[in-house]
Amino acid sequence: MADRETDLTPPETVLDSVGVGPWTGPWPTDPRLDPELLEHGDRRNVVDRYRYWTVEAIVADLDTRRHPFHVAIENWRHDLNIGTVVRTANAFLAQGVHIVGKRRWNRRGAMVTDRYQHVRHHAEVADLITWARAEGLPVLAVDNLPGAEALETAALPRACVLLFGQEGTGLSAEARAAADGLLSIAQFGSTRSINAGVAAGIAMHAWIRQHARRNGG
Repeated sequence: MADRETDLTPPETVLDSVGVGPWTGPWPTDPRLDPELLEHGDRRNVVDRYRYWTVEAIVADLDTRRHPFHVAIENWRHDLNIGTVVRTANAFLAQGVHIVGKRRWNRRGAMVTDRYQHVRHHAEVADLITWARAEGLPVLAVDNLPGAEALETAALPRACVLLFGQEGTGLSAEARAAADGLLSIAQFGSTRSINAGVAAGIAMHAWIRQHARRNGG
């Protein structure tokens, strides 16, 4: 089940140049369509195929074609990158996002995409690992640590969990010990790490390049 706390969720950004205005012509009877959006217009940041659709209808449609990878991120210090991870997971159609640690997280960076993405909470790393084992999913931790396999050349499982740590400190010792594999992202500059949200996007796209088709399969 998704974690639906709303106190940190910002209103969806409305841009006059985005979306469509009120419906014109005979009133449609498609049950997927939202009467309020039909009446007032749909300025949401969604692809054209979902114009006027209810959130529930969009989620149901996405559920028929989600990719079999999950993304997990540790949340011990209310990491602001979590919203970016959720937004990117939605763009790449991840099966689910898992928040490990604190239940509350800042949704601002998600830009309301958490409404369309299944977000699950685990109190501890051990809980995530137990869930993944029950689902038969290997957990691949992503961090630039000694002994890590290069993400650029690694063969990623089609069904898996990609696990990320906090900004700056990286993965916890518990996460490193429990993971089934460790992956690193090549860096060539002076900084020791890259933004956790960026790292998650790179890893998700590596999965997309190996397993996804342009038509969404």
